[in-house]
Amino acid sequence: MPLKAELHCHIEGAAAPELVIRQAQKYGKDTAPYIQNGSFVWHDFTSFLAAYDFSADLFRTEEDYARLADHYLTSLARDGAIYSEVFTSPDHATKAGLSPKAYTDALGEGMLRAKAKTGIEGRMIVTGVRHVGVESIERAARFAARCGNPLVTGFGVAGDERMGEMEDYVRAFEIAREAGLGITIHAGELTGWETVQAALDHIRPSRIGHGVRAIENPDLVRRIADEGIVLECCPGSNIALKVFDSFADHPFPALQAAGCKVTLNSDDPPYFWTSLKREYDLAAEHFAMSEKALAAVTKTAIEAAFVDRKTKAALLARLNGAAR
Repeated sequence: MPLKAELHCHIEGAAAPELVIRQAQKYGKDTAPYIQNGSFVWHDFTSFLAAYDFSADLFRTEEDYARLADHYLTSLARDGAIYSEVFTSPDHATKAGLSPKAYTDALGEGMLRAKAKTGIEGRMIVTGVRHVGVESIERAARFAARCGNPLVTGFGVAGDERMGEMEDYVRAFEIAREAGLGITIHAGELTGWETVQAALDHIRPSRIGHGVRAIENPDLVRRIADEGIVLECCPGSNIALKVFDSFADHPFPALQAAGCKVTLNSDDPPYFWTSLKREYDLAAEHFAMSEKALAAVTKTAIEAAFVDRKTKAALLARLNGAAR
């Protein structure tokens, strides 16, 4: 089994159905509309968001969030992952009645518990949400820059790509960049190649969340390859959300063949009936990737990770040791 690393997963969206059911029992909520036969139920992007928000609302205390991070990273490690970056959301914290700092420190505590048990390294990318607005995104950037948690190493923007313009977020990303945080932004998922180009022009990220719609513009694909931008690809999520009709239509192999740096990620795994392990299995099955090719994808992810040089070297040494 090849070692794995993940750069693109929303922590609230990583809550497994059995954990959500336990949380619902704790808070006296009925999961029936959203979970059936141990699986999340939704039929379009709007109902997906409804299920997501229902589940996210069941994590309310510091211990709830510590349990969530511990549960997810431990499950990843069981499937051969040695590194995990998760997107965190100060907006969710505030909605839950916690301060962003209490929420972030609790998630960090869960990551440390998982590391103590399994050796997996975890880091957090604080994210602003496009459909919440520019002020909220800048607030998230200021929090990320000042929170002082050593596991917060990146800043990003997620949410509905159809809202807002990339240039609206320049100031937020400047705040994050000045603080030495890694920069990533969701683009080219539900909307076309134009959002990817706008992200490169205005935000200058080292990584793009998704980015797969770049395939619609060959000049842009060349630019991504030439600039060494890393794409956080989530094939299972793309098929579930009907960004592409089938794995045969998915541009992952074409982007890789064009020289783009690609990685495999699970996005919101239980909602898309996937996991990081399944993403690697799908790539083997549908993209004809060998174990050696999958190990190279893991290496790309670790090299692109928002982590200090010493930790990165240790992770690469683990990967090289496994390859022998």
